[in-house]
Amino acid sequence: MISITVTALVFGVIFLAELPDKTALAGLVLGTRYRASYVFAGVAAAFLLHVVLAVAAGSVLTLLPQQIVHALTGVLFLAGAAVLLLKKGEEEEEVRKPADQSFWKVAGTGFMLILVAEFGDLTQIMTANLAARYDDPISVGLGAVLGLWAVAGLGIVGGKALMKRVPLRLITQIAALLMLALGVWSLYEAVAG
Repeated sequence: MISITVTALVFGVIFLAELPDKTALAGLVLGTRYRASYVFAGVAAAFLLHVVLAVAAGSVLTLLPQQIVHALTGVLFLAGAAVLLLKKGEEEEEVRKPADQSFWKVAGTGFMLILVAEFGDLTQIMTANLAARYDDPISVGLGAVLGLWAVAGLGIVGGKALMKRVPLRLITQIAALLMLALGVWSLYEAVAG
């Protein structure tokens, strides 16, 4: 039986914790470049996997070596920033035609980005802790998945809306700088932690 109270509580906690996180940025970046439904499918699948792992493992995930997770995330963000900054200018019309992008390529990109970047993340650890505390894996899992999907959806839709008002090149440069900052911060956390 699903507890609406536990589901709602977990949704609120996870939604608020994830909103300022790198996932919204990742969804925004992917949402400006690819078909939103394809991006969401990959991102949603990765979040579902993360929640299943967190709920199954309970509070054991808090014992993962955070330095390794931070270092890997930092390197991935730096690589993503480099790809965005070094990419030659594309025709905006080409970018706005997502039909060139296959479902599996786009969904796979979203899945892998979230799978690696969010592993051992605060919300995954919080989900594990909430699952251990409430001993209601279905309600906790449902609330966490819905919270994460809501943040991802906002980021992806925000990316599409932003592209209608701001030139793609500027969005790409800002996203690259934010990814660069997140990469440096993650590496700092890996070294300092």
